[in-house]
Amino acid sequence: MNSWDLVDGSARYILGAYLFEYKKDRSILYRLARSKNLWDKRIAVISTHYFLLKDDYSDTLAISEILLGDTHDLIHKAVGWMLREVGKRSLKAEERFLDAHAAHMPRTTLRYAIERFVPARRAFYMDLKYGTLSA
Repeated sequence: MNSWDLVDGSARYILGAYLFEYKKDRSILYRLARSKNLWDKRIAVISTHYFLLKDDYSDTLAISEILLGDTHDLIHKAVGWMLREVGKRSLKAEERFLDAHAAHMPRTTLRYAIERFVPARRAFYMDLKYGTLSA
């Protein structure tokens, strides 16, 4: 897979479903997340979307943390999207992650992650990002 639309349309249903349904070792996702290849990294985080559909978000959060330092916008968007998906299932888990990382995560990631928050909560996390508050 070598484009965002191919990764986004298939990773969760191929790799994510395989790992979840057959109870396979998920360490491959962590190797992919640490790869130098953009598509490997995106596959790692998007594959966890299948887990989210089963209310299992621990790998999404761990891989998101690994990818926070990435410089590519397509990774920023993917991580933010998956964090937003975590919040749909466990707002507390998403907010714990944001409390720990909002101040240093890429703007695009944060914007995607807080997209569904009420305006006051979005403003709170944007203030954390830009130093007007502390967690």
